[in-house]
Amino acid sequence: MTYVPAHQKDEWKRHAERLGMSQSEFVRTMVQAGRSDFAVPDRYGESEEAESDDGDEGGSEFEERVLGALSAADHRSWDELLSALTDDIEDRLDETLQDLQAANRVQYSGRHGGYSLAPGASGGDDGR
Repeated sequence: MTYVPAHQKDEWKRHAERLGMSQSEFVRTMVQAGRSDFAVPDRYGESEEAESDDGDEGGSEFEERVLGALSAADHRSWDELLSALTDDIEDRLDETLQDLQAANRVQYSGRHGGYSLAPGASGGDDGR
């Protein structure tokens, strides 16, 4: 199950209707299309897959995501584009923090208003 902002769902619903697709079919199709053209950058900004730098007319993978986001609506504000391109980051952060807390590597303190490394946990990439 996925949760998206109401404005995003409304846009997807309208776009799906224009294409004659169900909402679930539209989302599956768009996700699959995005997965075939986009490599998620790691925390250092480098792509998990090698990026082609052969000067082709297709542009970068991120450019393709921007164009895809723009094709879903007549006009998009900066905030709408930013939301469309980074929408899954909140879900990914939440899942990662839950996993790290379950593994006793991160802890949340309401008193201190945030997350910190758990005592004895190391920061950075230790291969886990």
